[in-house]
Amino acid sequence: WSWLWENVERMLRALMGKPAAQERALAALYSSLDESALMVIRKEVYQKFFALAPAGQDFFKQSTTRLYFIADKLVAMTLDMYKEPKRMVEDISALGLRHVGYGIPTDLFGPFVTGCVQVIRMLTDDDAAEEAFRWSLSLISRMLT
Repeated sequence: WSWLWENVERMLRALMGKPAAQERALAALYSSLDESALMVIRKEVYQKFFALAPAGQDFFKQSTTRLYFIADKLVAMTLDMYKEPKRMVEDISALGLRHVGYGIPTDLFGPFVTGCVQVIRMLTDDDAAEEAFRWSLSLISRMLT
């Protein structure tokens, strides 16, 4: 047991202070994005995802307006994970239930996260902001599955 708790302690110490710095980096990135950059996110997220997982097209048959809303919500959720983690756990649990109800295969979550991170990588050279986005979205993905 001591080995387990020593490893837990080591992992927690490695994360000390990171969430606050990651939140600042992600907030700075989002505040620097203009409407054209947001439109790139809205469009490219799905193009990248569908290239990585063509089967995903079967589950995104909504209007363009709805797809843009989902992309905007995704961006907001990644920052809200840092700002309001308790509320986000409830929101993500409800979202997970909707995904189950729609029959979304969990093997599509990985390619979706990868596509989203690729889009953010196109928009910034800030490694801290990219890592903050990746960590937050990966956490959301793991909570959904």
